[in-house]
Amino acid sequence: MEKIAVGVIFGGRTVEHEVSIISALQAMLSLDNEKYQVIPIYISKEGRWYSGENLLSLDNFRNMPALLKQAREVCFSPAFGEHMLFERFPSKGKPWQRRIDVMLPVVHGTFVEDGCLQGLLELSGIPYAGPGVLGSACGMDKIAMKAVLKEAGIPVVDFYGFYFQQWQEDQQRMIETLENKLLYPMIVKPANLGSSVGIGLARTREALIARIEIAGEYACRILVENAVEPLREINCAVLGKPGDIRLSLCEEPYSKEEILSFADKYLNSSSKGMSGAKRRIPADLPPQTTEEIRSLAARAFTALDCRGVCRVDFLLNGDSGQVYVNELNTIPGSLSFYLFEPAGVPYGELLDALIALAIDRKREQSKLNFCFDSNILSQSSFSGKK
Repeated sequence: MEKIAVGVIFGGRTVEHEVSIISALQAMLSLDNEKYQVIPIYISKEGRWYSGENLLSLDNFRNMPALLKQAREVCFSPAFGEHMLFERFPSKGKPWQRRIDVMLPVVHGTFVEDGCLQGLLELSGIPYAGPGVLGSACGMDKIAMKAVLKEAGIPVVDFYGFYFQQWQEDQQRMIETLENKLLYPMIVKPANLGSSVGIGLARTREALIARIEIAGEYACRILVENAVEPLREINCAVLGKPGDIRLSLCEEPYSKEEILSFADKYLNSSSKGMSGAKRRIPADLPPQTTEEIRSLAARAFTALDCRGVCRVDFLLNGDSGQVYVNELNTIPGSLSFYLFEPAGVPYGELLDALIALAIDRKREQSKLNFCFDSNILSQSSFSGKK
């Protein structure tokens, strides 16, 4: 049987660049070599694309200049149906090129997880894993995400979103607006980043000002929301597509801080990404709370038109038991395989499912009409001349 050529895309112009490298290497080493031909596609922090066997070792990424010198710089054709990866600067002889059957994006953050990359893949017509453009864009923008979830009747904490430029133009008015709409303590977040980058807790006006200034270094739009106290953070992953969903076990990550930080997620995990962070699986919850969280995870996944594997993060009030959806990670760190394995889904099986879902979506799209014949141009009186 001919192997399926799987292009694994990772890296990108994002603050979660290194996290993506770890997640992608975990995936590439777990893909079944009997079924798939793995083609690594690395996007540098400068936005240039590379491929080559040397991208399959984490150790090689410790010396980035040497790695990129040995790798092959490539480009992906957006021409519909071509599905080709080309060498940008071919040496003498036959230029290197590879046809790819399906793309597996293992990317996190801006310009790659937020619908930009998905738009390119849609243009090319190649099957790809994960949510489409709409789900990816809404999943990355925390303000849009919470608006969609709220409209769907899914519980979210009270929030307010604004442009950092509004803050710079009239700080006093923005402070008054926030204090009228929300209560201290508040959580401040860049609207379109993940991995807890730029997020902070504000218990006072002075802290609120400082946290907004920090968040404004990372994003043009800022989200401020009510903090949940006492807080327990619970996560549940979803695999599949709307109408055909598998749910993982619930986890409770451990944090040394008041909110789970980037360091908690990645820097203390021995280069294992999210799979190496400290957590309890399954989370110690009453059965009814577990079922409520799993049900809300499925509803949120469907409301944002997600596919593939997503991790839904929850905020749980430790006193009242009130559950809120915090956010969806449309391409989660380590693809959340560590949440499915204890539920009896090995990582290889999860990757098989992602590739099958990508091919299935392409099959569904092929049945739709995207254009139709018309005689508009032949009947038009417009000549196109000045």
